[in-house]
Amino acid sequence: MPAKRSPARRPTMKDIARRSGVSESAVSFALNGRPGVSEVTRDRVRRVADQLGWRPSTAARALSGEGAATVGLVVARPAGTLGVDSFFLQLISGVQEVLAERHLGLLFQVVEDVHAECAVYRRWWAEHRVDGVLAVDPRTDDPRPDLLDGLGLPAVVIGGMPDARHPGLSTVWADDAGAMASVVDRLHALGHRRIVHIAGLPGLAHTERRIRTLRAEAGRRGLTEVRSVTTDYSDAEGAAVTRRVLAGAAPPTALVFDNDVMALAGVAAATELGFRVPDDVSVVAWEDSALCRMVKPWLSALSRDTVEFGRTAAQELTSLLDGGTTRTVRVPVPGLIERDSTGPARDV
Repeated sequence: MPAKRSPARRPTMKDIARRSGVSESAVSFALNGRPGVSEVTRDRVRRVADQLGWRPSTAARALSGEGAATVGLVVARPAGTLGVDSFFLQLISGVQEVLAERHLGLLFQVVEDVHAECAVYRRWWAEHRVDGVLAVDPRTDDPRPDLLDGLGLPAVVIGGMPDARHPGLSTVWADDAGAMASVVDRLHALGHRRIVHIAGLPGLAHTERRIRTLRAEAGRRGLTEVRSVTTDYSDAEGAAVTRRVLAGAAPPTALVFDNDVMALAGVAAATELGFRVPDDVSVVAWEDSALCRMVKPWLSALSRDTVEFGRTAAQELTSLLDGGTTRTVRVPVPGLIERDSTGPARDV
């Protein structure tokens, strides 16, 4: 039997001290950016550490209070809806680009609801598992900002918070209200008077902003047959609601879906019922993605650089970890890209 191979030995601060010709305490000062050594010594120690392939121990960093070299992201949504949600895939890609540059890990977890999410934050904080968190899907009645403030856990909220009572948190947000207003304006210009917004989860701040804006824009134009219907973001509910609204006595001439997956399912459901897109009903998807160009007709969609959105959020969090101040950062308003799924309203 071949002998069992021993695991590779990791380089230690003692190895760096021996190679550099300095004490272990000097190595610690140099690698942790503390005073007590000259810049010449600091540079020599860091060069040797790189040559040996030394990396700080995450466990040791946590025990010493220096941090876990990890940030957390918890998503409180139905797990089945995330696998096909292009928004989160692109957002996490942008986040990961920035974290990789800083050699930071991402601890990701999916939970049932926001109360379970809060429990995860408490556990991570108590166990020193993360140095900070990215919080998504702000809610109209949200317990997380107060909790994160109380824990003193650096956090960036992705999406506009309902109020500005939490100066201890940074926020990165897009103007959902402005985006919805631009969609209504364009559909109205095309002659659409009966519009249904097939929205996402109720209670989310961005869902409520879109609903309020749709209602306000409709009221400003005197449109009485405009409404929103909330869903769980899934293709199944997107198709079910599409069938229900199109089967009514006065079906809408335009449908606005809160994500690309529901929009695709809605087009399929409309076609099954004998509706032609866009001749009988126009369709707009909120998130543009490759999916919007993999169906006939190609879908008109609100487009934004979601990867850059993730990068911006991660950069704001690393700034907080570096001792920076909290900020509110607004990213560009999603712009409507018109393709083949929108056209003039049919005569009604």
